[in-house]
Amino acid sequence: MENAKVPQSKPLNPGSLRSGATEAILAADLDHKTLLAQETATRWFERRLSLRSPLDPPLPMRPGRPEKPELVPPRAVEKRSLHTLNGRIALLHSIAHIELNAVDLALDIVARFASEPVPHSFFDGWMQVAFEEAKHFRMVRARLNDLGADYGDMPAHDGLWQAAHSTRNDLTARLAVVPLILEARGLDVTPSLQAKMRETGDHETAAVLDVIYNDEKGHVAIGAKWFRFLCARERKDPAATFKELVRANFRGSLKPPFNDVARAEAGLTPSFYRSLTSTSQS
Repeated sequence: MENAKVPQSKPLNPGSLRSGATEAILAADLDHKTLLAQETATRWFERRLSLRSPLDPPLPMRPGRPEKPELVPPRAVEKRSLHTLNGRIALLHSIAHIELNAVDLALDIVARFASEPVPHSFFDGWMQVAFEEAKHFRMVRARLNDLGADYGDMPAHDGLWQAAHSTRNDLTARLAVVPLILEARGLDVTPSLQAKMRETGDHETAAVLDVIYNDEKGHVAIGAKWFRFLCARERKDPAATFKELVRANFRGSLKPPFNDVARAEAGLTPSFYRSLTSTSQS
């Protein structure tokens, strides 16, 4: 695991895990946000932080962000051919945006649900996710820089944070929507993107996607593990509960094709999602 250091101009002195996670969510400087997320994770893994403190700051309604990119509706984000440089830059920009949101969503699970009666290993798992999502964002941004671009150069959409907002008061629903729908979608689409990058000769971008894909399988597995844990505690059937929560908290239907093998390896079997492919949410 890489050792992240926060710049001396912005010292890190969180009183607790929840405080560190919240401060990272609030950070608008993206270098600081990702480094702060990783440093908080490292201190938590070393058991140098308590879980929470009465002095913890309140969670914001929205994460801190720089002025760019401009946020637009999902349909307004232009799709381009991956066989052009601009198309590959647009793809990387959209992935950077997804990974940045994933950092904040992992931190939000930790901070928002720090008072839930769950084992400390729950927070270990989600801080591992936050650490790796921060790594992904920096890798993708560095690749953008290699191609003469940067995060913020293009518009992006706000759908990911909005999708999680409806589950802010329900941990089981949050796990259903974020890791088991949003992150699992990455398992479906990334292999074809890896292949297309190699077809175009962009092996550097393909290598970045390799790292992301392998890590995301672990993130979905963490989500599935704790979703099943919460369902077992309530004596609920996991697949039936998943369908119920998706219908209540996620707009639209799930889109095939699915990477059934990678999903199953992460603990997300077809019984969870197959019947949701044509279900409209009301």
